[in-house]
Amino acid sequence: MAISLSVVLLLAVVLVVLIRGGSLKGGPAVVAILFGFFLASTGMADDIQRFLNSIASTLNSINF
Repeated sequence: MAISLSVVLLLAVVLVVLIRGGSLKGGPAVVAILFGFFLASTGMADDIQRFLNSIASTLNSINF
């Protein structure tokens, strides 16, 4: 849960920066948000979650 929330907040910040910087307009931003929303309700959501969890655990095991 904590990892999911952190990723959501990070992606929200990136989205806001892209919109404010002019790299992404409002229409495509809405499409990207809706795509993510509908993707989360598909059968791929569990696979994506497992993939992100494995990346997070790999990064967590690396000592910088």
